[in-house]
Amino acid sequence: MSNIDKPKETLDCVGLYCPEPLFQTREAIDKIMVGETLEILADDPAAEEDLKRFAKRTGHKVIKFEKNRDIIRFLIKKMK
Repeated sequence: MSNIDKPKETLDCVGLYCPEPLFQTREAIDKIMVGETLEILADDPAAEEDLKRFAKRTGHKVIKFEKNRDIIRFLIKKMK
């Protein structure tokens, strides 16, 4: 795992449905420092679009996005 893939925090939203993963992501990103990365794991299909839109709207950067079977994994870097 390279340094860029090393999250400061991991947020497990598996089993939670919209809008809960988005709410929890917003809270968790507020708790980390600028430049740190938050990992989010989710299985709600809506989380993909919700979290991409959230990162774009709030000025944070999705540095990794991957699907592994039913699990969606995001790495979002706090930019400001």
